[in-house]
Amino acid sequence: MNKSRSPWQPGSILVSPLVPQVTALLVIALGTITLLAVFGVADGHWVNAWVDLLRYLVGWGVYPAGASIVLAGLLWLQYLLDQVVLWRWRPFVGAELVFFSLLGLTHVILGGTDPWALVEHGGGGGLLGWGISIFLLTYVGWLPAVVVLSAFFVMGLGLAFDVTADDLRQTLEVVRGGIASYRAQRARRRSVGESPVSAERRPGPAADPTETNPPRSPTRSSQSISKRRTIEQGRQSALPPISLLDESEGPPLTDQQVRRKAQIIKETLAQFGLPVEVVEVRMGPAVTQFGVEPGFVERARSSERKVRVRQISQRSDDLALALATPRLRVEAPVPGRPFVGIEVPNEEIQVVSIREVLTSDPFRTVDSCLAIALGHDVAGQSVVADLAEMPHLLIGGTTGSGKSVCIKSITACLICNNTPDELRLVMIDPKMVELVRFNGLPHIYGEVEVDLDRVVKVLRWVALEMDERYRRFADASARHLDDYNRKMAEEGKPVLPRIVALIDELADLMMLAPEAVEQLLCRIAQMGRATGIHLIVATQRPSTDVITGLIKANFPARISFATASQVDSRVILDTQGAETLLGDGDMLYLAADASHPVRVQGCYVGSEELDRIIGFWRRETGPVEETTPWAQMVGPDVAVDAEGEPYDPDYVDEEMLQRAISLVRERGTASASLLQRRLHVGYPRAARLMEVMTEMNIIGPPVAGGRRRDVLIEGHDENLPDVAS
Repeated sequence: MNKSRSPWQPGSILVSPLVPQVTALLVIALGTITLLAVFGVADGHWVNAWVDLLRYLVGWGVYPAGASIVLAGLLWLQYLLDQVVLWRWRPFVGAELVFFSLLGLTHVILGGTDPWALVEHGGGGGLLGWGISIFLLTYVGWLPAVVVLSAFFVMGLGLAFDVTADDLRQTLEVVRGGIASYRAQRARRRSVGESPVSAERRPGPAADPTETNPPRSPTRSSQSISKRRTIEQGRQSALPPISLLDESEGPPLTDQQVRRKAQIIKETLAQFGLPVEVVEVRMGPAVTQFGVEPGFVERARSSERKVRVRQISQRSDDLALALATPRLRVEAPVPGRPFVGIEVPNEEIQVVSIREVLTSDPFRTVDSCLAIALGHDVAGQSVVADLAEMPHLLIGGTTGSGKSVCIKSITACLICNNTPDELRLVMIDPKMVELVRFNGLPHIYGEVEVDLDRVVKVLRWVALEMDERYRRFADASARHLDDYNRKMAEEGKPVLPRIVALIDELADLMMLAPEAVEQLLCRIAQMGRATGIHLIVATQRPSTDVITGLIKANFPARISFATASQVDSRVILDTQGAETLLGDGDMLYLAADASHPVRVQGCYVGSEELDRIIGFWRRETGPVEETTPWAQMVGPDVAVDAEGEPYDPDYVDEEMLQRAISLVRERGTASASLLQRRLHVGYPRAARLMEVMTEMNIIGPPVAGGRRRDVLIEGHDENLPDVAS
């Protein structure tokens, strides 16, 4: 039985999607015919009349006019075929300024005494150029007209090719620096009697022999990275060349895959009565963000209602099912943009190399010696941060999500842009396998610290170094490190390097001595910026007992890799979203001055790259034998408590014992955690106090399950036994 077909509607062809595509093809054909007729290949009454009209209007501008018609048709057709088209107003406005300024400028220069004659012969700028030239010649004169039109021409070129005054200034600085470097090399070769051909060239950027190790400034131009500097051994050394780092891979997705996913998103939401349009596609290394603009839904009485943003975000699971992806993130709405962002994982994650970010324009514009490369955002643009402005960084995420790789890439950025004279590192690696690769690097104080019993001592040394720097600043009447180094350099005295302390696992430290670690971290974070001391702390257990409220308050800049739940995401970022990340370097970066996090695919630095960089510095500086500065605080065979003081397990301070007895008598119960919180001691000392009070029959024996113990006697202020001995 044949089914009846719906009757044909006369107006249906007008709303068919083929109509704009056919129109775009006709526009392309019109432009092609125009170019053929202009060059004398095509001929005909209608064609000649059309070309004569264009010549009358724009004169010699008929050539770019025909090409513009073809280009407009191609862009229109590409957009109608769901191709990715980046519409930017600057090139269009720039091209129009160039076109019309050339029309007027041609007519002003070649018009002579009879400008209209050019119009009649189809030359010059045509009718439009004649109008522009007559207006300017009448009101400003010939020479000012030429200057004005030339200025608009140059402005149009800058807009068309996206060239700004800063770009020109940086280009001139690069050229000027290259000329100066070349002249300096020639002068040095002549002074030693070498010829330019036989002179040996060392790898890396050229040095300026007139530089005498000036004081370090908090900011510097990107060109200063290539200058040679003097290190403490007195040898001339260059920063590592960029060739030591690996290059990145190609684009992760094809246009066909992008169109297919965009169509699936549109059809899936339409099935739930949510009409949308995909208005923008931003391809990143790990995810592709589809910008979805909500449409309108018809309601009763011929009224329309716009689709709510929440309705789109609630369909994330349905979209993930339709796109066959395990995780999908909906950013509703995208900050600063009038659409909802649906971030779909790519089939293959592109590896973002640190070299690609270091050579990008965003990294060059960050005028700081502590600039760090983070990765690429969802649009494939480089994301760069300044550790000096943060001034500290907190990193969290599950095991294997990319925290240690992030710390390695940050370290690689710092040692690629700083010599040991300018930057020193303090590295703490309780896991003993991630950061030990950096042992032997001349930037590190001693070696990477892996002994948990010495970690509190390391942090105490950092705090003491901070206090010592403040005393030096006071004696020199300096406000901060850069001011102090400038004054010391003027007096010919040694300057102080910046210090970056990196901790790969905070949870192990908080389990060992929570009170002391929290107190030291917060104190350094609050006061370390002016002294040039910065902290980078990472943890794989983002819970409230590890990332406490005080620590979060002093670490406004945070990075969250993939988390197990929304709770962990809120602990790190104060917002959800990290639970939908993909892992393998996929992260949310919350800047210190930002209100919302940015999704970034983190940089990857391989083991071979690190070995090449570390090997470069070892060759440049030679063998470095340096005693760990915090090793002199306490002997190596003496144990320390949570406060970093010498600790004897059999020793109990009588005053501390009296305070503990008074506390448990007042509370009526006793526990080691109570003594830690109220007496500000570490767990070993609190446990010893509990043992002594048990032996004195002041508290009861241990209870199963770690519950609090009962207090056996109410008062014990006098006649205390001599347990301190």
